[in-house]
Amino acid sequence: MSSGDTRPPAVFLMGPTASGKTDAAIALHERLGCEIISVDSAMVYRGLDIGSAKPGADELARAPHRLIDIRDPADPYSAADFRGDALEQMRDITARGKTPLLTGGTMLYYKQLVDGVNNLPPSDPSIRARLEDERARDGLAGLHRRLGQVDPASAERLHPNDPQRILRALEVYEASGRPLTELWAEQRPETFPWRVLSIALAPAERRVLHQRIAARFHAMLEAGLIDEVTALRNRGSLHSGMPSMKSVGYRQVWQYLDGEFDRQTLTTRGIIATRQLAKRQLTWLRRWPDLHWVDTLSAEAQARVLALVEDRVG
Repeated sequence: MSSGDTRPPAVFLMGPTASGKTDAAIALHERLGCEIISVDSAMVYRGLDIGSAKPGADELARAPHRLIDIRDPADPYSAADFRGDALEQMRDITARGKTPLLTGGTMLYYKQLVDGVNNLPPSDPSIRARLEDERARDGLAGLHRRLGQVDPASAERLHPNDPQRILRALEVYEASGRPLTELWAEQRPETFPWRVLSIALAPAERRVLHQRIAARFHAMLEAGLIDEVTALRNRGSLHSGMPSMKSVGYRQVWQYLDGEFDRQTLTTRGIIATRQLAKRQLTWLRRWPDLHWVDTLSAEAQARVLALVEDRVG
């Protein structure tokens, strides 16, 4: 960024799951007064605590996080919803002379926040219900094939096992009569109102990240993740197709409670799904512009993050 950039500062503290973002964010709040906004598609939901690795009461008392526990899990929350909420929070923080610190691992939220979602049609429950019926009849592979006919670029970009984004791409096409790719191409780039310092926390060794992911999933099970999902199921208003229940960990426990596999398979599948999530997050991060990587295995990792932020925001 040029020295003449007069936009107020903001910090994006990103990284794959289990990379230590929460501890670093709390340190930035306590040392530099940054105010934290969560960027996590599971933490927005009340009751999704253990499986989302939501900060505990003690951590939140030390460093409050905005955009946590703002939705009931029966109510979908989109990237467009996040953008509106995050911009409102960032404006409030900046107006009080503080620096917004956005942290979490939902990379799509970061992208939509910066790039905007101006011309996309809103979610349509009737279209979505019809697509869910089609999915039940023809399978996700059938939906992916149909997407390839109406929006080949999106079909190529999206993984065949990514139901949420495949459904959204088809929903956009049915609502607008135009491919999602075409609508995205028409969006006019906006100048983001903040000058952003982007930092990514990640262990330099992938093996270590995998070890952390496995240890954390075991700890979640020991902390009562199965009981947490059981309580959510017992509400009666939720089902496995809802975005909240598709979150990594929750989906696998729901399947376990449905009797699809045993406890050992649950553990294996939960760890594998979390590793796949981390891989997708790292793929996003490698494409992120002007990113400062910090190796969480370094003894100087937290000091490095603090120095980067202090140098940028003063």
